[in-house]
Amino acid sequence: MSDLRTRLKQSIIEQLNLEEFEVEDIANDEALFGDGLGLDSIDALELIVLLEKEYGIKLTEPQQGKEIFISIDKMAEYIEAHRTK
Repeated sequence: MSDLRTRLKQSIIEQLNLEEFEVEDIANDEALFGDGLGLDSIDALELIVLLEKEYGIKLTEPQQGKEIFISIDKMAEYIEAHRTK
């Protein structure tokens, strides 16, 4: 597992106050919303802030979030391609 994916999981757990989860509990390909991790639209806003703060990625279209926040793998791929920090 890449360091980016591990850091991403740690950041999500901290940012969203998911104390019931450990990094190992979140599979890289697990859905972050719905039946997977069970995140909601408020969590999506937090993830947008996280991307901007941690990686310098600014999302301007809400649709982008739906495509990026599918799983840890998808987020990591997007970050690797677009990060400015």
